[in-house]
Amino acid sequence: MELSFTQGRWNYERWGGFDPISSSNAKPPGVELWAIFDVPPLQVDASWKNLTHALSGLFCASINFLESSTSYSAPKWAFQSDLGSLRYGTLPREAVCTENLTPWLKLLPCRDKAGISTLMDRPSIYRSFYHSQRLHLRSSIAEDRLNSRIILEQTLTVVLQPDTQRAGMNYVSESKLQPSWSLSSIFGRKINGRCVLAKSSNVYLQLERGLVTELENLQKDAAIFAANDTGSEDFRRNIGFELSVNPSKVHKEVERSSSILYEYPIKEYKDSEQFDLGLTWKHPLVWSSPHAPLYASRFLTGSGNERGAIAISLKSTESTQGFVAANNVGERCKLQVNILQMVPWYIKVYYHTLQLFVDEKPQAVTDFVERMRVSPSEDKVSPGLMELILKFPCEAKSAVLNIDFDKGFLHIDEYPPDANQGFDIPSAIISFPEFHAGLQFSDNSLRKSPMLSKFQEKNHVLSYTEVLLVPLTTPDFSMPYNVITITCTVFALYFGSLLNVLRRRVGEEERLLKKKDAKKGVLLQVLAKLSAKFRGRSSESAQPQSPPPPPSSSFVSPKLVFKVLLVAGVAVTWQYYSQ
Repeated sequence: MELSFTQGRWNYERWGGFDPISSSNAKPPGVELWAIFDVPPLQVDASWKNLTHALSGLFCASINFLESSTSYSAPKWAFQSDLGSLRYGTLPREAVCTENLTPWLKLLPCRDKAGISTLMDRPSIYRSFYHSQRLHLRSSIAEDRLNSRIILEQTLTVVLQPDTQRAGMNYVSESKLQPSWSLSSIFGRKINGRCVLAKSSNVYLQLERGLVTELENLQKDAAIFAANDTGSEDFRRNIGFELSVNPSKVHKEVERSSSILYEYPIKEYKDSEQFDLGLTWKHPLVWSSPHAPLYASRFLTGSGNERGAIAISLKSTESTQGFVAANNVGERCKLQVNILQMVPWYIKVYYHTLQLFVDEKPQAVTDFVERMRVSPSEDKVSPGLMELILKFPCEAKSAVLNIDFDKGFLHIDEYPPDANQGFDIPSAIISFPEFHAGLQFSDNSLRKSPMLSKFQEKNHVLSYTEVLLVPLTTPDFSMPYNVITITCTVFALYFGSLLNVLRRRVGEEERLLKKKDAKKGVLLQVLAKLSAKFRGRSSESAQPQSPPPPPSSSFVSPKLVFKVLLVAGVAVTWQYYSQ
C-alpha cells in the first residue's frame, strides 16, 4: 500500500525527472492511494472500503470518498500487477494541512522531538513550493515462509528556496545565480542529536551529475587539479563551494561525471552539539537537473459546456538523445511509453476518436500502439480507464495524443459546494519501463544503509501530468433561493390579509358603533321635540326613525372583497411569469 498527501505540483523541467527522488517521491496534487490485497477477488472491493475508512480516520482526511466505485479503478499494467487485486484512487482537490502531517509524524519513533525529524517545522514546510508526505507499507516474507514482517517507509519531500538574508551568506559574484544556504536558514531549526530508538541517523548531501560536471570544468579551468584526477577525495576540497561541516564519507557513482553523496552520521554529534550543515558558494554555477526521456504535459481543447478533447503532449529531452546514441546499432531504435489515464464517469470519453500526431503529422494509431486496454465508464457506477503501451521511434521530437469526450449531467444533489469552480480530472501517469532511476555505487557495504539501498533500487522512471479542470453545466443555485424568498413574501401578504378578514372581531366593532349611534340619538330626540313644539306636532310623531345600519357593520364589505381579489390576482400573475 502507498498513500501520499501532496500540495503543489512537481516541476519536471526545473527539478528534474530522472533521479530516485523525482521518480519515487514526486506525486500528483491531493491524495493518491493504491493497494494490492491478498484476498479472494470477490473480497477486494470490501477490503478497499475498509482500508479507505481506516486511513480517513487515522490521517484526518477525506480518504473515505474513495470508497465509492466511481472514484477508484483497477489498472493492470501501470503498477506491474496482473492479478486483478490492485485498486487505485486519487482525490486531486484534497487540501493538505497540519491535520494530515501530525498523524504522519506520530508514526515516527521519536515523532518530531529528536533526530532529523526536528527539522520538520510547520511554517517552513507549508511555505515551500512543493511538499509531499508519503507512506509505503508492504509485507515481507522470510525464506522459510514462517516469519513475516511489515515494513513501513515514511518519506517527506519538500522543495524550498534558500533565504540568503536569513543565512547571512552572499556570493562573490554580483549575479547571485545560486544562493548559499544552511539547515537553520531553510528550516529554522538545527538537529539536536539523534533519536535513541533509531539504529542509524544520517544526513546526505547529493551533488547531481550536471553540477559535478560543472565543478570538474571549473577545476580544469583553474588548473588546480589534473584533468584525469577526479577522485572522490578531491570533492572534499573544491573551489566551487565551501561546506561548514566536513563529511565523514564521500560516495561517488561508478560512471564518470556521476552524482556524489556526502554522508554525515548524526550519532557522532552529542545532544549538547547541534548539527547545522551549510553551503557557501564561491563561484556562481549554472546546471540543469536530469530529465525524463520525454517531457509530458496535458491540456484541454474545445469550448462550451457540451464537448471537448483531452490532449497529451510528449516532447523529447536530452535523455532521449543519449538513448538514441546507445541503441543506434542493429534494429531501429524504439522508445516505449506507458500511459495510464482515469477519467470520472461524467466525462464520457469516445475511445474510438483517439488520434496520434508524431512530429506534428497525423499517424495511424495502430502503427505505434503496442497494446491497449480500455474500461469504459458507467454512469454513477465506475470511472473510465485507458492504458496504452506505445513505441515511438527514438528520433521523434514530439508526439500528441488527442481523444474527444462529451460532458455529462449531474443530479442537483451530486454537485459539490464549489461546483462553479469546475470538476477535476486526475493526473495521468506516464512511465518509461526501459529507463531506471537509480544510483550505482561501487562499495557493496552501502546496501546496509536503508537510504543508500533505496537510492540504488532500479525503479521505472515515471511522471505525472497536470490535473485538468473541466467546467460542466451547472444550475443557478441562487435562483431557487430568490424564487422561494419572493414567493414566500407574496404568500405572506396574501394569507395575512385573508386571515385578517377571517379572524377579525366584528362583534366588538358593532357594539362600538351602537354606542356612538346611541349618543347621537339622544341629541336628535331633543332637537325633534323642540321642533315639534314650535310646529305644534306631537312628540311621538315627530320622533325620528332610527337610521339604517352603516355598510361597514356588515360581515364582509365590498371594499374588503376587492382587496382580497387584488392580492390573489397579483400572486397568480407572479407565479405564472416566474415559471
